[in-house]
Amino acid sequence: MISHIERSDLATDRPAGPPVMGDPAPGFRARTTMGERTLEDYRGRWLVLFSHPADFTPVCTSEFLAFSRAHPRFQMLDCDLLGLSVDSLSSHLAWAHNIEERFGVRVPFPMLEDPSMAIARAYGMLPPGAVSSATVRTTFVIDPDGIIRASTTYPMTVGRSVEEILRLVAALQVTDEADVVTPEAWRPGDPILVAPPLTFHGAAARPEGEAGDWYFRTGTL
Repeated sequence: MISHIERSDLATDRPAGPPVMGDPAPGFRARTTMGERTLEDYRGRWLVLFSHPADFTPVCTSEFLAFSRAHPRFQMLDCDLLGLSVDSLSSHLAWAHNIEERFGVRVPFPMLEDPSMAIARAYGMLPPGAVSSATVRTTFVIDPDGIIRASTTYPMTVGRSVEEILRLVAALQVTDEADVVTPEAWRPGDPILVAPPLTFHGAAARPEGEAGDWYFRTGTL
């Protein structure tokens, strides 16, 4: 059997150091619970790549239940899900089976193995000298062009909000499609903010009598 390290296909044409927003997402090739996957497999669609500290742990199980239940809503946003941990493929398969057997929820997306921690390190999910995955609970939102658009990192003791990740993907898509920005806690259907003018004349040309000010205008799509 080909080892995971030999299967990894991490991109090498990017600057050293962990990727940040606006960087190309590091490439990879590895085994998952649904067959081999590469980053290129997701080109043309949005991708939420999320890591978790370990299989068969309570916080991670709660997250996988929430991601699995929300999977159809991510699909409606043309967004795929891909889980990652340093556990082996056999551990992932056993955990997915246990989740379905004990909680009645089938995990409908792939779980990526990373026993060498090569992918986790390439994405900056681990400190340089880390010898375990105990600190890994990171989420990357990658756009259809393979660019990292957002990321979050949580401690191993605190679970993520899947609702917030859904909101984030929707907000990124809306701001890509129109010259708008989204306010605090924006959700689809809420008023948006019109992007502020970048010149003095643009600010002066804003209509009088509107709520807010020249730099703060709400609107609808």
